[in-house]
Amino acid sequence: MRNPSPALVGPFARFQAMPATLALPVGIFVLLALMVLPIPALLLDIFFVLNIAISIAVLMVALNARRPLDFSSFPSVLLFATLLRLALNVASTRVVLVGGHEGGAAAGHVIESFAAFLVGGNFVVGLFVFAILMIINMIVITKGAGRVSEVSARFVLDALPGKQMAIDADIAAGLVTADEARERRREVSVEADFYGSMDGASKFVKGDALAALLILGVNIIAGFAIGMISHGLSASAAGEAYVTLAVGDALVAQVPALLLSIAAAAIVTRVSDQRDLAGQIGGQFADPRGWLPVALILGAVGLVPAMPQTIFLPGAAIAAVIWWQLKRRADAPAPLPEPIDEPSPDTIVLADVADSTLVTIELGYGLVGLVDAQAGAPLITRITGIRKQLSRDLGFVLPQFRIRDSLDLAAQDYAVLMGGVSVARGSLRPGKLLAIDAGEVRPMAGGGHGLTGEPTRDPSFDCPALWIAPAARDHAIAEGFLVVDPSTVIATHANQALLAEAHQLLGPDEVRDWVDGLKTRAPALVEAVYPDPLPLAALTRTLRALLADGIGLAHPQPLFTSLALALQKTSDFDAVIDAVRADLGARLVARIAGPDEPLKVVTLDAGLESAILGGMVDPATGQPLIEPDCGSMIVREVNAVAEAEGSPVALIVQPPARRALAALLKTRSPRCVVLSIAELPAAQPIAVVGVIGARDEHPPGLAAPQMQELAA
Repeated sequence: MRNPSPALVGPFARFQAMPATLALPVGIFVLLALMVLPIPALLLDIFFVLNIAISIAVLMVALNARRPLDFSSFPSVLLFATLLRLALNVASTRVVLVGGHEGGAAAGHVIESFAAFLVGGNFVVGLFVFAILMIINMIVITKGAGRVSEVSARFVLDALPGKQMAIDADIAAGLVTADEARERRREVSVEADFYGSMDGASKFVKGDALAALLILGVNIIAGFAIGMISHGLSASAAGEAYVTLAVGDALVAQVPALLLSIAAAAIVTRVSDQRDLAGQIGGQFADPRGWLPVALILGAVGLVPAMPQTIFLPGAAIAAVIWWQLKRRADAPAPLPEPIDEPSPDTIVLADVADSTLVTIELGYGLVGLVDAQAGAPLITRITGIRKQLSRDLGFVLPQFRIRDSLDLAAQDYAVLMGGVSVARGSLRPGKLLAIDAGEVRPMAGGGHGLTGEPTRDPSFDCPALWIAPAARDHAIAEGFLVVDPSTVIATHANQALLAEAHQLLGPDEVRDWVDGLKTRAPALVEAVYPDPLPLAALTRTLRALLADGIGLAHPQPLFTSLALALQKTSDFDAVIDAVRADLGARLVARIAGPDEPLKVVTLDAGLESAILGGMVDPATGQPLIEPDCGSMIVREVNAVAEAEGSPVALIVQPPARRALAALLKTRSPRCVVLSIAELPAAQPIAVVGVIGARDEHPPGLAAPQMQELAA
């Protein structure tokens, strides 16, 4: 048989879904019909039974919920159940007042049974029973549940910002994934909405109780009036006929109202637990220490001569039996765990030989105290801090780091590994502090300074430093040193090493989460780039290249906009990267110059730049090859200019030469940023501070001719 066409499947599916979508509107119209249209007594009996069944079902769901949010629809259910009960009150009032003189059966068998069986046909007794139920419902249950709802809603709303911040902190620390964080945010929002709705829904129960009291009063007064005026009954006969039915009607409505009040109180007083309410209460009453005093007190009271021993002493015996059974269960040995089949010694699994952690920090055995929990684990705290900072700077959540000891390292050495390859190494002195001379140390009159310690170099920035005793900390700070502890040395060194290789930390999983986050804010922008024309692998390669060039992902919308515009012009990988860099040139310049500061620029001599562009070319990449002697000269002169200026500088070159010079200077001249002319913002003020490879006729302070025009 052929499959149905798609044109028929859609309408058929919508037709199947129509009953569910129309159930609530149809139910509301039925409630309105109950209020305004006369209905037969048989149908009224059916609705009364349905009302009682719904109330019992709501109570059971409330008691079996493991936490309040498992019954998040309760406020709406409470509203519709209250409307149903009020509609039945209106309908039953009409039936009682119209046919009450004919006897109890005229109002239906349910009202007749409640009036005859529960109160024995005596309407005075029924009035007192109804009053007691009203007191229990309104003053005790409803008032208490309303107060709990109000306080819970206030506390939940006050705690909402803190919960959101905790989720953001867990994302930054990598403790949760983006999907888990999204689910937790949804639960927090639903919780706030639920308790806010319950605060208002509790007013439904209170108003329903007041309405039942008023309806009973109207039925009694109207029954006397109609019975005596319209049907000529005496006052006693009218009271016997109408008031009895009115009380039965009120009790029929009040029993479901009491059940719903209990359900509301059970929901708002619940504490989240893995068990339902019965299991939670039973588990907490299973302590045998609470039942022995019960047995002893009941037994002591039962021995008093004036007390009924036939009740107290059996109660004491039952409590003693419960205590004995619980104590025996608590003293019973725990069941032995099932034996676990140990793997064969010659079995090797993938987890034994593979390390799935991307970043690992290895410590020599002399540095293990830095991760000791009893000492506060200072290194773990520092590593968590730099991971948050790196994630914030780079714009994506870094995978978790791993810290472990290594026998391959010396006792006081450490290493930072990325993908199993060492990217940073250093040596520490446990129990000492590192005093770093960052250029602010004030020399004494005779030269040098008064601080003594073991000379070394700061591993992060290669500044002169000293290992000093903790007691000399204040002295070092007074001398102008920057004093840090060993855990900070490792964390700072790891931060610098990982920041230099940040592009290797970005994988397809991180890119997917990054794109999903942007898709919630700018879906059309994402569709212009991903997955067509750039699938996940191509997009990962592109973003890694931009990260390697110093363009972070912390501001995804302008980056994706530039990428989308570049892809409209070309699909060549290098051309796309150059176009994005040119569009985001202001971001590159902002790394080394403020918005109102002139950019310190270094240029290449025209002849030198022409020689580089006209020289050998790498056949694999098509990029110019720089001869070793020429490269050494460029590095030396760039470093000399940066050292003389005391601040980072930018080397401005022609676009074809940017990649080759950037690769040359990236590790050899970290204080120099290589930019092409196209990446220089038009409104950026510049100051040419040097010309590399200039001849004698070009003084070092002047730019090459083409750069003079640019500067003008």
